[in-house]
Parts: sequence; C-alpha cells; structure tokens
Amino acid sequence: MGLGLRGKVTGAVAAVAVAACGCGSSANETTSTTPSAPVSELAPIHGKYAPRIDPAKFVARVDNPYWPLEPGTAYHYEGVRGKTPQTDDEVITRRTRQILGVNCTVVRDTVSEHGAPVERTFDWYAQDAQGNVWYMGERSLEKEHGHFAVASDSWESGVDGAQPGIIMPADPQPGDAYRQEYYPPGEALDEASVLRLDGTATVPYGGEHSGLLVTAERSPLEPQTEQKYYAPGLGEISEKVVKGHHEVFRLVSVTGAGGS
Repeated sequence: MGLGLRGKVTGAVAAVAVAACGCGSSANETTSTTPSAPVSELAPIHGKYAPRIDPAKFVARVDNPYWPLEPGTAYHYEGVRGKTPQTDDEVITRRTRQILGVNCTVVRDTVSEHGAPVERTFDWYAQDAQGNVWYMGERSLEKEHGHFAVASDSWESGVDGAQPGIIMPADPQPGDAYRQEYYPPGEALDEASVLRLDGTATVPYGGEHSGLLVTAERSPLEPQTEQKYYAPGLGEISEKVVKGHHEVFRLVSVTGAGGS
C-alpha cells in the first residue's frame, strides 16, 4: 500500500462493501444497505466481515478530494525508516484491473534506499458512486537475496478469503473507524480512524498546509500506530509513525497530469 500502513505497515500516497459519495454503495450482510450508511457500518472493524460489491454502483474515475487518482500523476516522497533514508514514488498508471467485476485503477509504488528499489507494490483502487474509495487489493514485491519476490501480504478481493476495505471515506468525520483491508492468511488487516479535519503540516511541496484530514492507522497484528495527513485536492502529503519504530515521509514533488 505504499508508505506506512498502506500496504503492510510501510509506505505513502492502504475489504469491501460499497459506499457513500463517489461511486457506489454496497452493503455487507450485517450492515445497512442504504446509500447514507456511515463508513463504520460499510467497512466495520468489529464482528463478521462479509461485504458485497455491486459493480453497477461503482464509477470509472477516482476523484475523492482526499484521494484523487489522476492517471499520469506521480508523487515523490522522501523520509526515513529507522535510521535509513528512503524515497517513495507513487505513480497513478493508466492501467486498470478488474476485480469482483469492478474496473480498478492501478497505482505503482516504489520504495528505494540509496537509489535502488527495495519494495514494489501495485495497489488497486475503485470508487463507489457515493465517493468512497475502496482498496481492492495489492501485489507487493520485496527484495530478497537480490531479487524481488511476492510478499505474503499480497492479496486480491475475492481470492483466498480476501475482502476489500475503504481506503478513503466519501465524507470523513472525526470518530469514524473503518477497515481498510481484510486478508487474515497474509496478515493484512489494516484499520483506520479519523482524528480531525483541521490538521496542519509543513512539507517540501507547498510548505505549510492547513485544513488537513488526519487519520490514525494500525493493524491489530502490529505494535505501532501511524498518522497520515491529507490535503483536499492533493491527497496524502505526510505520514509518521507515532507509536512504534521511527518512520517519517513527506511529499516533495507532484508531476504529470495532476501536478506541475
């Protein structure tokens, strides 16, 4: 999933029901099927998780203001994990992948150290008609003995018990809590909660930003918590681990279709 918890508690720019405000609405067996169902009901973090996807309730374009995926855009982040400087490059590709009957946008994420890639991830996202952005899966590759190998936390909704989750709500509100992914065999169980909508952060790209969405992300299997900062119309600009090991990433540049 990119920086931080967006893939496996590592990167930056991520179980499915259907959602609220962008592309569709779907419901799981235990939650409301109404379009206005809150994100905490659409992708609950407690109880049985059995979401359903209706491809007819999804749209082609992912344009949630906190998670805009404009094909051709590239985000460059710089930071440190532990004591090791790293870069994270996320590219919104023009490719799509059909999952559960839904055409998903493919995002390529590359984490590098000393100029050489050490992680590569292909993340798959789709937006419902209400505006919720669903995380439909990822193919994660990690370098082992000089070669890239598929990581155990790679998953695809509908395969081997994997279920999609919501990576970005249509209308995030403080107190919202939701599941981002669900793949017990690969220990991919990330969850998120909304902390506030008035956060501030200073990053190389654009300097000081205010009015930010701030979320906390964690996995019940990992002893760490990460905070992420999202700017409306731009997306993720910063993330840092606030409980656990040392990790910080900040947005340095945006190029291509959605940048300068």
